[in-house]
Amino acid sequence: MPKKLQRKLSVQKASPAKAVAKNGTPKSGGGFSLGGNRVTPRVLTQFTNQLAVLLNAGIPIAKSLRVIEGQLPAGPMKRISAGLVEEVEGGTPLSEAMQKHDAVFDPLYTNMVRAGEAGGVQEEILNRLSGFLEQSETIKSRVKGALAYPIAILVVAIAVLALIFIFVIPRFRSVFESMGQGDAMHWTTETVIAIGEHLQGFWWVYLLSIVGIVALHRLLMAKAMGYKRVMHRLALKMPLFGTLVHKSMVARFARTFGTLIESGVPHLDALEILIASTNNVHMKDAVDAVQTSIKEGAGFASPMGESRMFDDIVVNMVDVGEQTGELDRMLQKVADRYEIEVDRTVETTFKVIEPILLVVMAVVVGFIVFALFMPLLTMMQNLKR
Repeated sequence: MPKKLQRKLSVQKASPAKAVAKNGTPKSGGGFSLGGNRVTPRVLTQFTNQLAVLLNAGIPIAKSLRVIEGQLPAGPMKRISAGLVEEVEGGTPLSEAMQKHDAVFDPLYTNMVRAGEAGGVQEEILNRLSGFLEQSETIKSRVKGALAYPIAILVVAIAVLALIFIFVIPRFRSVFESMGQGDAMHWTTETVIAIGEHLQGFWWVYLLSIVGIVALHRLLMAKAMGYKRVMHRLALKMPLFGTLVHKSMVARFARTFGTLIESGVPHLDALEILIASTNNVHMKDAVDAVQTSIKEGAGFASPMGESRMFDDIVVNMVDVGEQTGELDRMLQKVADRYEIEVDRTVETTFKVIEPILLVVMAVVVGFIVFALFMPLLTMMQNLKR
């Protein structure tokens, strides 16, 4: 980005306060909702890409928005596009019009559009923004996929086992009693049948307990900062998954910060946007420490290293980028490196989780089968005598 554009943007600073919702909660770019309807990241990316193509072809912005509106199917994005057309034709800058739909266009999006307006490079910024959205969604889907797979397997396994224990296993007591084995069952058989009978009578207690725990967890995450800190720290310390979550956060930080700086957004405003859009409180604290350091006239490297959220390679690359005036390029390199690490970690996680789940399921099912066959084996031995 030319220095002339940087100076121009530094005068026309973005308002970080607009990055926060009315209740003080930052808007996030992860899921987009409007009046109960949802605009998916894919739809937003397509909208951005189409707008960049039309602007690059020399079509005025209001006409470009009207063309896109005409191509969109009925839904929230079509209504939003119509609103943008009306605002822009009335003389409102596109970035300000988008801020009125902050559930869809997050602070990062609107600030980059504002940077494009200030520098007269709107189509270039929108192209960059489209690529950023695609990369961000890709890495997010990889992390979610890695986390969802074992959770889905566990949920299905627990559901199947619960059905077996509740509806099948309790019936074996009467079967074994009719065979004369009711008073001399092996301890494994007695244990399995007792568990089944207990679940058959009190399954609703466990179901309500699970619902209550989930509801309490969500409430505490929203209201209790201490609890939220503990849970976010646990997320970073989990075996396998903690590394995945941490690397994905560093990759997102580097990609977002690098993209904002490359687009001409001032450093302090870019950090403010990062604080507003970061979910993990420990990463938020790290970014806040960096912002405080910059305000005091210090550099990036020292607070990043002290936060323990960034390893030495990241800190050194950022330090070099700051000293050479190529911070945006270094941040993009950090993002590239960590996105590759996320891919590797996802692959490793799958390779480790699958055999562990298979072994655990084999042990549980084997124990149940052994317990239910013990009375039959005992009866066969008695018949041979």
